[in-house]
Amino acid sequence: MKMEEWENLFNNWLRKNPIAMWLLTVVRVYLGYTWLKGGINKWIGGFDAGGFLKGAIAKASGEHPTVQDWWAAFLKHGALPGVKLFNILIPLGETLVGLALLLGTFATFAALMGMVMNFAFLLSGSISVNPQMILLEMFLVVAAANAGRIGLDYWMMPYLRSLLPKKQTIPASTPQKSM
Repeated sequence: MKMEEWENLFNNWLRKNPIAMWLLTVVRVYLGYTWLKGGINKWIGGFDAGGFLKGAIAKASGEHPTVQDWWAAFLKHGALPGVKLFNILIPLGETLVGLALLLGTFATFAALMGMVMNFAFLLSGSISVNPQMILLEMFLVVAAANAGRIGLDYWMMPYLRSLLPKKQTIPASTPQKSM
């Protein structure tokens, strides 16, 4: 069997198989709990991203920098001056991603937004659980609808699709006989 056939087989299994659906639910709930716990702890603990941002900027110098110059420039000139906004966005984002994953609401989009945050933390030099979470989130994104089938997406997605205008099909024209 060719590699492409294996990929298609695996993708189809992730997207359609009931066993995959249950495994994805476990992964989704684990990630949701992890994100929600992180977000709530930041709300309760008086989160301030300033120290993290300054630490990430400092990691961009030295003999073996762990933060790339372009990312450090964004942190220094964009994030650090707007730290008050980031003090709200980070806990809010973590909490919303956590809730969405736990409830299975917009699960694919929530996993994608989780990946964005994990990559931002990685780019800032923070390894921690970020690679593991990205790997698990990738499975949810690839699985698409199957990731939220045991959750609110089961009811929400068909309802939202019903609100969209139906595609109008143009009937195929019959060939004209030439005279």
